[in-house]
Order: sequence, then C-alpha cells, then structure tokens
Amino acid sequence: MGALKKLKAFKWFAILFVIAITVLSAGSGVLLWHYANTPGSLQDRQVIFTIAPGEAFDSLISRLQADGLIKAPHKFKIWARLKGDDKKLKAGEYYLSAAMTPDQILGTLVGGKAHLYHLTIPEGFNLKQIASEVAAQGLGDSQAFIDLATDPKTAAKYEVEAQTLEGYLFPDTYLFPKGVPAATIIDMMVRRFKEQFRPQWHTRAREMHMSVHEIVTLASIIEKETGDPAERPLISSVFHNRLRRKMRLESDPTVIYGIKDFDGNIKRRHLHARTPYNTYVIKGLPPGPIASPGSSAIEAALYPADTSFLFFVSKKDKSHHFSTTIREHNRAVRKYQLRRRRKPKS
Repeated sequence: MGALKKLKAFKWFAILFVIAITVLSAGSGVLLWHYANTPGSLQDRQVIFTIAPGEAFDSLISRLQADGLIKAPHKFKIWARLKGDDKKLKAGEYYLSAAMTPDQILGTLVGGKAHLYHLTIPEGFNLKQIASEVAAQGLGDSQAFIDLATDPKTAAKYEVEAQTLEGYLFPDTYLFPKGVPAATIIDMMVRRFKEQFRPQWHTRAREMHMSVHEIVTLASIIEKETGDPAERPLISSVFHNRLRRKMRLESDPTVIYGIKDFDGNIKRRHLHARTPYNTYVIKGLPPGPIASPGSSAIEAALYPADTSFLFFVSKKDKSHHFSTTIREHNRAVRKYQLRRRRKPKS
C-alpha cells in the first residue's frame, strides 16, 4: 500500500510539474508576443539602416539596439528565430523608426523593401557621363562601371555588334538599392534598350539595308545634334541624304567625342584631327554610337523626313536652318553665325 501511495503522489507531482511548465511557457509566449508588437519608442525618429551582404545576425541586432530601434535584443533574436526570419534578412538600405514594433522592423528587413535611389539618365548622355551619374547617386564607382561597360565580353554577352556598350545604355529613370552591383545596373539599361527597340524597327532597319548598330550610331548623332525635338526627322534626312551621296556627315558632336579632355571649344585643328569618330575626316558613319539615343532619335533615324536637305546651321535658338544647296547654306551661315570663329555644323 505504501508503494501505491508513493506512485500516486509521483503522478500528481508530474502532472503539477507539467501544468506549471505549461503555464510558465504560455506566460513567456504572451510576454514575447507583447514585446514583438510594442513599439520601442513613441518618438517617430527615422533612421537609415544598412544591411551589408553577408552580415552576421548578431551584429545586425547589436546595431539595431545601438541606433535606438529596438530594446531587449535577446528577445528580438528569439522572436526572429521562432518565425524563421533570422536567415531571411536581405542586404540593402532601409528607412526604420523606433516607433515601429520589433515585428514590423523584422518584416521590413525580411521583405527586402529597401530604400531605392532614383538614377535618371538623360537622352544624349555618353558612357562616361552615365558612369559619373551612377557615382553621383552613390550607386557605385564610375571607373568600375566604365571598365565593365567597355569590356568586349560584356558587349558580346548582350549580342551587341561592338566592343563596348556605348549607345546601348538606354536613357531613362531607374530605381536601385544602395550597393547594387554595376553589372545589375548595366543589365537593366541594356534590357530596357532591347525592350524599346521594337520588332518593327528591326524590320525597318533591314529594309533600309542597315544594321541595328548602324541605326543606333546614326541615332546617337541625331540625338546630339538636336535642340528642338521636332527637328529630329529633318536632321535625320540631312544625314541620310549625305550618306546616299557619299558625302561626309561633318557633325561637330562626332569631333567632340574623339577629343580627349575636351574643354568645350572646338578649334580648327580639331576638325582636321584624324580620329575614328571625326566625320569631317572619315566617310560614312563612325565605328559606333557617341551617346545613348532615346526612342525618338532612334525612330527618326529609321524614319527620316522626305527632304532634299544637305546642310543645316544653328539659328542660336535651339533650332536650325536647313538648306539644299551650298550657296543657300553659306547665306544662312552669314545670317546666323556671323562673327563666329569656327565653321558651323554640317
């Protein structure tokens, strides 16, 4: 009988122990849930928080505490591990606030909704200008960008008929997180170019007996020569007419592109300098684009206006005077470019 009583007493003790553990666990769970869903502060003070690629979770928690974004880092760690989120955090830059709950902070870091930077590339920017803008927006090193974009292997990867991606980094506004690799920026720009170069444009290029590379090259010159957007088809017609007649294009922007460290002033010696891009010297198109043309310039290169114009000269108001004969052109030069020290465009 004594042994039976002892066995019953042990069973009751075990039951009470399990109940106590269950109550304590439930209580701890409630406290942990309350912690995870209570803001660390009532002050909505925003902090830019950056997660580096491969950063250890413990290091991240320490920085969250140091920035005043969370309290009780051990509870944050337990909560993250219970949810399985401690290994799902994504590198990037985030806007966080101490007024957010620990669970909201964790959700933001896991969701990968990083702060994105606007990168706006205007039409007519060349590769070096694009690289400078990438660096100016804090999205990478300009030289690293140039090195990758001028690597023949990169051009071959995108089936570009050139040694570099000059002209194929499409001008547009992009959104990137901080720390994005140069390869990702380049990939998005080239893909945007391919999206914009519609199937009917490929057909039209073939009808004109021109390659896509030749069209992009011509479009880049049109882009750089255009002040008034409405004149793009007219400027295109001048260059197409010259190409058909085997005349040199004589475009100032192609001269500038071939000048190293151009100071903004074209001199007569520049017009006679033998560079692959100087269309005052070479016949036909230069070997590649001199800038990134937008869709309108590409369309103008494919669909020039039906004219007999062979010349144009700036009227100093972003527009041009177009001429068919050299006599008419010279009169326009005297009218619009009087006292200029160098010969006018085309």
